[in-house]
Amino acid sequence: MQVAITVWNQRVSPLFDSARTIVVLKIEDGRVTDHSEASLDMTMPYSRVQRLHQLGVEVLICGAISRPLATLCASAGIELIPWVAGELDQVIEAFITNSLHDPVLTMPGCRRRQRRGHRRGGGMGQGRGQGRGRGRGPGWGQGQ
Repeated sequence: MQVAITVWNQRVSPLFDSARTIVVLKIEDGRVTDHSEASLDMTMPYSRVQRLHQLGVEVLICGAISRPLATLCASAGIELIPWVAGELDQVIEAFITNSLHDPVLTMPGCRRRQRRGHRRGGGMGQGRGQGRGRGRGPGWGQGQ
C-alpha cells in the first residue's frame, strides 16, 4: 500500500492545500518497506491530486484540507485521513498500528468539528435545508 503524508519540519503539514512536500511510504505486512520524498510545488489543485495519483498513492494523511481538494482526492480513489497533527514518526507508527484516532494526533479544534459534521443534513429544523420544513401550520404564506 502506498501512503502519502504531507510534511513540514518532520511534522504533518497543517494544510494540504499549501504543503510543498510529501513523504511516500510503501507499507507491506505492517511495516514500511520503502520511503521517499516528493515535491508538491504545483499551484493548481487538480495538479496536486494528479501528482498523488502518478505516485500510486492510495491513502493521504494530512492536516486540514479544503473541500474541493478532498473531493478531488475522493474522485481519484485516494482514501483521505485528514485533521492529523504530530511528529512524522509518531504518525507513521499510529497508522501502522491503526491508532490514528488517538486525540493526541488530532489537530486542535477539529474533534468538535468532526462530531458536528455527522449531524448535518438530517435535521428537522423548520425552514432550513433546501426546501424541507415547509409545514409551518395552516395559513402560512397566505398573508396571515
